[in-house]
Amino acid sequence: MVRWFASLLALVALMPAAADAHGPTRQKVSETVEINAPADKVWEVVGNFQDMSWHPAFVKTEGTGGNDVGATRTLTVASGGQIFEKLSKYDAAKKSLAYEITEVDVKVVPVTNYSAHITVTPDGDKSKVEWRSAFYRGFVNNDPPPELSDEAAVKAITDVFQTGLAALKKKLEGG
Repeated sequence: MVRWFASLLALVALMPAAADAHGPTRQKVSETVEINAPADKVWEVVGNFQDMSWHPAFVKTEGTGGNDVGATRTLTVASGGQIFEKLSKYDAAKKSLAYEITEVDVKVVPVTNYSAHITVTPDGDKSKVEWRSAFYRGFVNNDPPPELSDEAAVKAITDVFQTGLAALKKKLEGG
């Protein structure tokens, strides 16, 4: 009985250390922008999975499959790095699409297991665009280097979303 109790105490003593060693947690980013343009006009731009020319971070978009679920695209950034994505949901009536990154070098975008949704919601003669995502940091083990940490991943995705939504607003409002 004494051994059993001692074993139990040892196990309980180790529990806080085990809780600290859990690895990465899923991060989320959500950004919205109001655009002074009708939702149909905004969706014409955002709803084309094969064209990300509205986003200044991407110098080239290539893809296959149009807007069909399972369609793919390759986004090339100015440095030459590439992001490979797949369309997982598409609903033109609801002006909503979802996609996931299937392959990316964490030096290009410091994330893993990334998925995102873009939705355009009408608001009279204006629109609201919401871009949200969930992902893990680029370093999947404990003690990540700073450039692959949760903070770096959240900052990178937030920057991509904010830059893209600002450019989309400017393009559609003619500014």
